[in-house]
Order: sequence, then structure tokens, then C-alpha cells
Amino acid sequence: MPFVTTRDGVEIFYKDWGHGRPVVFIHGWPLSGDAWQDQLKAVADAGFRGIAHDRRGHGRSTPVFDGYDFDTFADDLDDLITGLDLRDVTLVAHSMGGGELARYIGRHGTERVRSAVLLSAIPPIMLQGPDNPEGVPQKAFDEIKAGILAERSQFWKDTSEAFFGANREGSRATQGNRDAFWLMAMDETIEGAVACVDAFAATDFHADLAKFDVPTLVVHGDDDQIVPFAATGAKTAKLVEDAELKVYEGGSHGIALVPGDKEKFTKDLLEFLAK
Repeated sequence: MPFVTTRDGVEIFYKDWGHGRPVVFIHGWPLSGDAWQDQLKAVADAGFRGIAHDRRGHGRSTPVFDGYDFDTFADDLDDLITGLDLRDVTLVAHSMGGGELARYIGRHGTERVRSAVLLSAIPPIMLQGPDNPEGVPQKAFDEIKAGILAERSQFWKDTSEAFFGANREGSRATQGNRDAFWLMAMDETIEGAVACVDAFAATDFHADLAKFDVPTLVVHGDDDQIVPFAATGAKTAKLVEDAELKVYEGGSHGIALVPGDKEKFTKDLLEFLAK
């Protein structure tokens, strides 16, 4: 099985499909690289090299007890990119993975990066505050952690509803979407699940976004119940110079997986890669 070993000895599992210019996919919480299988196949079929890793403590990567912060995630990503000697890379990140992408550019620059895609991503900051009234209240994050610690299996089943917008009339989210979410979530360590909440709630990515100097596509659903568009994608598109913004009407947080939106996003991604 393909692994890259990080500077601190963590084994990061990755899928590597196709040949050509590399496209690295960074998954959200509490998922794994498996969330990107549809897009991995699409880019490989289109003549690109698709790579998707499991974050530490997620999927098949080492189930460590610590290191669940964005500096560490960004350095793990750098270990993957340099370990595989990837250049001219397009980074594609969902949700929490958007923070990993942003912090990677903030810490390691864009020497190896061609372009970036932020899908339903958490930057510039999730937590509600005086300068971010559109953000998510701390109470909501506390409730997430309490739910995980109380009975995480049922918590993940319940959370999948809002994640995919299955609670909306006319939703195209499938039971399969929800089952896949649960399966991936149960492969995340419980410590990672809780620690990641603190990380993605309060980490500020404004300084990281200021260092973006590559073409950037921002995609977000206007009915995202997990990462509110007004607090995140709308602001990121203004903060990153010349960013292209695509807003999916009625789009949930799970755009890359829900039938209909999945195909639309894959088309938009391939068009962006062709530029």
C-alpha cells in the first residue's frame, strides 16, 4: 500500500491514479481520501494524475493521538508533495481541507503550486466573533464535541443529514451518501474527531489567504448548513486576488458527493484544470 512517512514518523496513506499534471485532493472532516473517488477517476480519465491522501488519524493513515492542528496538517501535505516530488500541482480541498490548503500556502508558498480549488471550505475563519458575525457560535462547536464523545456512531449518522442537505425538500442526497459518510467518519480516531473541531473552529486563515498568488476557484453551496457561505466562501473570494467564485444554488456541504451537484462540480473542476 502506498504511504509517505512524515518528518515525525506518521505514515500518510494516499491513492495515486493516472498520469500527467498532478491534482492533489484534500478531504474534509471527518472523512478520508475515499470521499474524492469520483473526482479522482474523472481527472485520471482526463489525462491528469489524481492523488488523494488520508489525513493523519483518518482512514488508513497512522491513528496518532496528537498533531491535529493546521501547521501539522500543512507540513504533512508538504511531506506528501515533496516526497512524491510533485510540481505544477493543482490543490483541491473540501471543507476543513481548505484550511490545510491555505495553511500549506501560508507556510510553504506556491513554488510547487499551479492553482487552487476551495470547495465548501472553512477559510478565512469559522468561529463567530465581533469581526465575523456570520460565523458559527462557539456553543455549536461545543455541542459537536459533546455528541462525538457521548456516542459518536449515532452522532455521525445524525450529522450526515445536514451535511448532505437530506433534511431539505427535494434533496437528491442518497442513503448511500449518508452511509459512506458514516463509514469514513468511523475510521477517524475519536481524539482526532474532537481535536479537529477546535482546530477548524478557531484557526484564522486571513494571513494565509493573503499569500495566494495562483489562480483560485472558490465553489460553495448557498445552503451549506455546516460551513456557512456568508462567513467563509463569500469572504475568501474577496480576499484572494482575482479568485473565481461559483455559488451552487441550494448546494449542500457535500457538493462533491450528492448526485447532480457532484457532476456539476466535476465539470467545473475539469474546465478549471484545462485553463
